[in-house]
Amino acid sequence: MNLPLFPLNTVLFPGCMLDLQIFEARYLDMISRCMKQGEGFGVVCIVEGAEVGEAAERFAAVGCEARISDFQQRPNGLLGIRVEGGRRFKVQRAQVLPDQLTMAEVDWLDEASPSPLRAEHADLLALLSALAEHPLVAALGMSEAVNDQSALANQLAYLLPLAPEQKLQLLALDAPQERLVLLQALLDQLQGEG
Repeated sequence: MNLPLFPLNTVLFPGCMLDLQIFEARYLDMISRCMKQGEGFGVVCIVEGAEVGEAAERFAAVGCEARISDFQQRPNGLLGIRVEGGRRFKVQRAQVLPDQLTMAEVDWLDEASPSPLRAEHADLLALLSALAEHPLVAALGMSEAVNDQSALANQLAYLLPLAPEQKLQLLALDAPQERLVLLQALLDQLQGEG
């Protein structure tokens, strides 16, 4: 599967919302094509390079599909879009086109079937509820009730102020239970330092 990539200094997770301002010609063209074809694009975290200008030199091998859920002209004249994280993918090969857009051949990663939340997840669920009350998080419109391990793991990994490497480690894990265990370990580590 070929997918246009949008390298960013962020890690998108399935089911999570991200607001973007689009101003570079390569991405305006990409968004236009995606909307006409009803398809998404890939968000990958930049490992080396910048978001603006020439194509990022290096980006993570695992990313998340971004599906456009809304768009509007911003007061500053730029195109604003809201995307929702879709399927996770692994980049097999990437090529920078003459207009500096990166196209990649990707393999979709398998998603675990929904697993119900258990009693041991109560603290993590409470943390997510507290985060959801923050005005910036509330503005993303991700306030639907979380009722499975995957949604809990994805939303916490996305919203918590973790290092990009930690977020990428979480995104790469296939099993939601493993993501939750790692999240708990990272939180315990943060509390130990704090």
